[in-house]
Amino acid sequence: MLEDTFHRTIDYMRISVTDRCNLRCIYCMPDTGTVPIPHSETLRYEEIVRIVKAAVGMGLRKIRITGGEPLVRKNITHLIRLLSAIEGIEDLSLTTNGIFLAEYAEELAEAGLRRVNISLDSLKPDRYREITRGGDIERVFKGIEAVRKAGLVPVKINMVPIRNLNDDEVGDFALMTLRDPLQVRFIEFMPFSGCGAWSAERVVPAEEIQKRIERLGALKPAKTRKSGPARYFAFDGAAGVIGFITPLSNHFCGECNRLRLTAAGKLRPCLFSDTEIDLKPAVRGDGGDMEIRRLISLAVAVKPEGHNVEFRKTWLDKTFRKNNSFKSMSKIGG
Repeated sequence: MLEDTFHRTIDYMRISVTDRCNLRCIYCMPDTGTVPIPHSETLRYEEIVRIVKAAVGMGLRKIRITGGEPLVRKNITHLIRLLSAIEGIEDLSLTTNGIFLAEYAEELAEAGLRRVNISLDSLKPDRYREITRGGDIERVFKGIEAVRKAGLVPVKINMVPIRNLNDDEVGDFALMTLRDPLQVRFIEFMPFSGCGAWSAERVVPAEEIQKRIERLGALKPAKTRKSGPARYFAFDGAAGVIGFITPLSNHFCGECNRLRLTAAGKLRPCLFSDTEIDLKPAVRGDGGDMEIRRLISLAVAVKPEGHNVEFRKTWLDKTFRKNNSFKSMSKIGG
């Protein structure tokens, strides 16, 4: 097994297959979009598979496909099929904005995908259209139903509450779990660059979110198949559960088990670190699989104990303005 210098087992890789997206969410990127990675610099599917095979031989067990929006990548189900055939992978999932899910759900399931996470930041059609700069929420709702029918469960809905933008919908999202077997997760608004929308004042801490939800009914801890940093709760008799992910107010770095592979072939040991190990020369050169494994080991060895991004408004605002070092999430991989 892969183990870092702080005795954490590293068995999970998030793989971005593209930095392109069909939406332009106002808190993620400017309305003109971002300069995309040239196709020639984007990892090819066979290169991704080669990296994954090397990592599986070292102890990798879980993979999540991300973007940008992964479903805009041509023949994405082909990659899913290749990855699902690799012996040793125990969990294969995908994060998406849900726009294309209705047409891809059955094919993804047949290819070997097991679960999906859907990013959804409003339940109101007009507001959703505003936040995403043109997205059609009805397509997302149809996508949720399609993945449930295809057996890609549990379906996880990721909502980022942003003060004075969509935080008035926290209760509506929580109440979805009463009737539907969804995992609705609230994620604190993280400081990533590229759009100018982030500020510490707009962060709604998970503790505040939970208190708002508890006004609707008592929450009790819920048991789920643990596969991430969320703490789960449920209303009494609810079909689904509510999760809280706290990258700012309550670090979960001590339990972090992941690496991130960008679409350009850079392996990132930590989401908030600028440290990147470039795997592309190894997969496109003469280094061989031994060199790929060496670089993966290096990424694990330099994985920091924590990201040191603290929820102190003055500190966050000052740091963010000073160097704007927090990259756009679409460039890292969601």
